[in-house]
Amino acid sequence: MADHPVDEKLPPLKMATTGLQHVAAMYAGVVAPPLIVGAAIGLTATELTFLTGACLFTAGLATFLQTLGIWKIGARLPFVNGVTFAGVAPMTAIVASTEDKSDALPIIFGAVIVAGLLGFFAAPFFSKAIRFFPPVVTGTVITLIGVSLLPVAFGWAQGPSPEADDFGSSTNLGLAAITLVIVLVLRRFTRGFVKQIAVLLGLVAGTLIAIPFGVTDFGPVADASVVGFPTPFHFGAPQFQLAAILSMCVVMVVSMTESTADMLALGEIVDRKADEKTIAAGLRADTLGSAISPLFNGFMCSAFAQNIGLVAMTKIRSRYVVAAGGGFLVLMGLCPMAASLIAVVPRPVLGGAGIVLFGSVAASGIQTLVRASLDKDNNVLIVAVSLAVGIIPIAEPEFYHAFPENAKIILDSGISTGCVVAVLLNLVFNHIGGRKREAEDVTHPMEAGEEITEATRAPATP
Repeated sequence: MADHPVDEKLPPLKMATTGLQHVAAMYAGVVAPPLIVGAAIGLTATELTFLTGACLFTAGLATFLQTLGIWKIGARLPFVNGVTFAGVAPMTAIVASTEDKSDALPIIFGAVIVAGLLGFFAAPFFSKAIRFFPPVVTGTVITLIGVSLLPVAFGWAQGPSPEADDFGSSTNLGLAAITLVIVLVLRRFTRGFVKQIAVLLGLVAGTLIAIPFGVTDFGPVADASVVGFPTPFHFGAPQFQLAAILSMCVVMVVSMTESTADMLALGEIVDRKADEKTIAAGLRADTLGSAISPLFNGFMCSAFAQNIGLVAMTKIRSRYVVAAGGGFLVLMGLCPMAASLIAVVPRPVLGGAGIVLFGSVAASGIQTLVRASLDKDNNVLIVAVSLAVGIIPIAEPEFYHAFPENAKIILDSGISTGCVVAVLLNLVFNHIGGRKREAEDVTHPMEAGEEITEATRAPATP
């Protein structure tokens, strides 16, 4: 009996090239979180290179766990793991609330370890509770992730530092715009592999264009060694603070929700449906990878949805191809010079590409919301209120200024607060108490259910 395409082992050359394609598709997404958090802390170029390499290394380890698996760990699907975007806003909030910035990374690492271990033991129970995370919740959360990160791209587009004389200059904004246009042109007029790595090619082209303007610094590459290893606890032993742990536990719930949705989608694409057992095993890999990651100075890991699109496009369903991609990530993490290449990219160029990258995350959330039956008044209100609460820290950063510092770590993360509100409202409107009103159509978000006329009411379910 022939192996299922998921378990097929391709010839070495094809395995390597297709594995590299997966790395190209997710590389920018892996290095963006350490860049954001590292910049918020004020890390030097050398430290930033080290942190980026560590995240590449741990993403490779997490991908191995997910694709190859051990015991009851790993979905054993072509599933790429890397640093989750969902943790960026809470981590920057932790950085902002930490007086001594040298303690920020140890506090983050301690919180991720605890959240990862708790998630590991909760995985089998979470796989049973997935009915409480329908598209109306997951779509809202994914949309908030993208919206929360867009201000980061706008800041990058203006320059590396608000104190710099050229911050927001026409040169910086022009470089961001040129990079954005290059990415859009590549996405519009190319196909296949080139189209898939349009963001990466845009970063390269933007960096080359920026050289004559004197904003490209090749110092990090010149100073980086060819071989290195992400020394355990390089930034200090992990510290455990309750507020930070709670914040990252919320992120873990978000991450597990995203991964579950991705596993369900990937199972359909590769024709091996993800059942409860597969989801539990996949979540164990996510959470164990996250718990191990801080040991090597990495962040929380989760599924990368863009690679699912790559599987659908190429029709190559082998999990060993993705495992090969994980091998390349590990090798890049062990080569600081390779990891330092991203530090060469000027911030305005990153900003231009970031608009596409982060905007695509928000668009993915909107795509999920399309399946959320927004013609029902319950779901419209859930999305409306959850998005509003989640956008508060973006629209009005000082909104929670009177709250205790520990509470602000959670409240200042629109993703965390938006997720909690979406889950609670979904429970209240769609699960708790009597007959559900989700069959009622809505013509206006504020219209009361009892005022909906019989003419607009959906037919009763037989």
